[in-house]
Amino acid sequence: MGVWIDTDMGFDDIAAILVVAQSEYEIDGVSLVFGNAPLPQVRRNAAGAAAAFDWNFPIHTGRAMPVLGTLETAEAILGATGIPTIGKSLPDGSALADSDAFAALCRWLEGQGQRRILALGPLTNIAAVALARPDLAARIRDLVWMGGGVTSGNHTASAEFNALADPEALSIVIAHGLPLRMVDLDLCRKVLARPEDAEPVRNAGGANAELIADLFAGYIRIGTSRGRPGMAIYDPSAAVAFVAPDIVGFRPARIDVELQGSLTRGRTVVETRDTHAAFNAQFAAEIDADRARRIILAALVSEARK
Repeated sequence: MGVWIDTDMGFDDIAAILVVAQSEYEIDGVSLVFGNAPLPQVRRNAAGAAAAFDWNFPIHTGRAMPVLGTLETAEAILGATGIPTIGKSLPDGSALADSDAFAALCRWLEGQGQRRILALGPLTNIAAVALARPDLAARIRDLVWMGGGVTSGNHTASAEFNALADPEALSIVIAHGLPLRMVDLDLCRKVLARPEDAEPVRNAGGANAELIADLFAGYIRIGTSRGRPGMAIYDPSAAVAFVAPDIVGFRPARIDVELQGSLTRGRTVVETRDTHAAFNAQFAAEIDADRARRIILAALVSEARK
């Protein structure tokens, strides 16, 4: 079965793509969106990853700006490239073809079979389809999104980054009734990568072992540099929910996003009481963290053996 991935192409996005690529699913296409870095850098990251990992699925350029407001990126945390490292970096890949993500997504949605999307960044590309082609957006049967926070945020006290970067896009997706399944901060923080997890990757012996290990270690250092034992494996946890749903328990809820307020903009409000609201989405409430870790680390080691 073919699936689609929408991404802002940081390291955990790459790891999430590897999880999907090594599952039973075939990746029909990837769309890029601003987020971890501005869109030109996201394109460079995608080109480098495609070259390093010999990706043969098409990669399309999506939105560079949110629906409203100014550009928000994670460069303050992730650095100018959006991918921290302790050594090696992605190679310079061939320039990506100038392929429009909106047109590509529309063509894909016109195809046959179940249409499932894994979204790993701001939902701007998906919102664009919902606004301009609601008939095609209605063909999406599953939209798993890494974003939001049931209890709190990370980019601000209220808001998780992917929600804050384009809360209007999230609001559009919700308003159009797309089948949103949110994998939020609280869930992802149960799946932790520790410094020692990079060593099996480094020792795998393949051509990309050192590259993947250095990027993985650089990602883990985001957490350890702040006094934590490791780093939450955000996007790959959403990929696990996408490809191995028996590992993750979803619950129905009413999900809305706050669009106002300097301290509250981007906050996801999750109401789980059916006596208080009509449910419109699902959120990941529990995960088998050990199994999820094994799947994610196995995907990295497998790629590092090539």
